[in-house]
Amino acid sequence: MRKETILLYSTYLKHRFGGRVHKISVDAGFGCPNRSNGRAGHGCVFCDSSGSAAVGIARQVGIAQQLEQAQELMRRKYRAKWFIAYFQPYSNTFAPPAQLRHCYDQALAVNNVVGLAVGTRPDCVDDAVLDLLAEYHRRTYFWLEIGLQSCHDRTLNYLRRGHDYACFLDAYQRAKERGLRVCVHLIIGLPGESRDDILHTAREMARLGVDGIKLHLLHVLQGTPLGDSFLAGEVKTLGMDDYVQLVVDVLECLPPHTLIQRLTGDGPRELLLAPLWSLNKWEVLNAIGAELERRRTRQGSHYPGTISRTCDV
Repeated sequence: MRKETILLYSTYLKHRFGGRVHKISVDAGFGCPNRSNGRAGHGCVFCDSSGSAAVGIARQVGIAQQLEQAQELMRRKYRAKWFIAYFQPYSNTFAPPAQLRHCYDQALAVNNVVGLAVGTRPDCVDDAVLDLLAEYHRRTYFWLEIGLQSCHDRTLNYLRRGHDYACFLDAYQRAKERGLRVCVHLIIGLPGESRDDILHTAREMARLGVDGIKLHLLHVLQGTPLGDSFLAGEVKTLGMDDYVQLVVDVLECLPPHTLIQRLTGDGPRELLLAPLWSLNKWEVLNAIGAELERRRTRQGSHYPGTISRTCDV
């Protein structure tokens, strides 16, 4: 897709740092307040035992080694020059501030790490934690990533998220009061949600003026409550064409200045039950680009205050 149609995070980073920047997922050993014992038991219905970890994390070694090993691979594969340490699996603010500081400092001490991204939940960022994160915002290039998935409480209840939308709004407001960059994670294709429901969530994010968005396709994984429901015939997943249409619908609603950090995703091949078409990630991305071109549209074309015009394709 042409860069003019979407404000892609990868393109933004390249301009900001003067070269290719890649995020490296790090497992620091944190748990999740939505699980019965940190990492034990089921939390959200879609989350597997890895805590939604990226494929390939070297969990058996420390933070610095994880980053160093991944850097070698990304230099060879992508010619990356700099890296952002992304604390991803489970809830990466689920610890006392002193422990969080120790982990974050280990990451920043690794050569060529130019920033941090910390993924967590809206019910896991008290004021003491946010004050700590604000220190890192002043010290380095920093993002707070908050998993929301949907603004509809009925959906959050179905997902067993353990919080409501009001909890997210409170966490978001307190983060913004401290000047933090916030990226919000949304899932498209959640059971029971219509196109109007999805676009309502998108418009809520636009109203808030969120700094970044990650769009995730609903993945059904083995060993999860959602997987059990899928195998019982109680849950259906989106086809690729439907997903592509919805992604472009959402992009049209978002402000032109919101950084798009993700447009799709692919679950672990060995655990993925559905949709199997998601394994062809580049095919999905190319289809999104083709749909933007077909509509002659762009990110923000339906956002209030944006001049309606066709894009240069």
